Amino acid sequence: MAGVGIDLLEIERLERALARRPRLAERLFTDGERAYAATRARPVMHLAARFCAKEAVAKALQLREWSWRDVEVLGGGDEPPTVRLTGAAADRARELGTTVSVSLTHQHGMAAAVAVTE
Repeated sequence: MAGVGIDLLEIERLERALARRPRLAERLFTDGERAYAATRARPVMHLAARFCAKEAVAKALQLREWSWRDVEVLGGGDEPPTVRLTGAAADRARELGTTVSVSLTHQHGMAAAVAVTE
């Protein structure tokens, strides 16, 4: 049976949270995710989509305890996004014998992601 997770976020909400807590980005995102976003015209849009992907993956895998950095979104721009799982997320995927695919989007002040396990 496949697992599905979805998440939606107002980009401005994440932007405000990051402005209030500058170190929050380090807790939520890997170095690679922050570096990718920094190359984009509006980095917070890309971070918001990645945040949604992390939430969607957690839902698809039915994670109870995990670290935000256990799910890393790779790719973007010209290549489709993929996820690298570590820690509790990788353990759960192995337990279920599954892989995870994601799709990201952002438009009109909103970011969203869907995750599917196969």
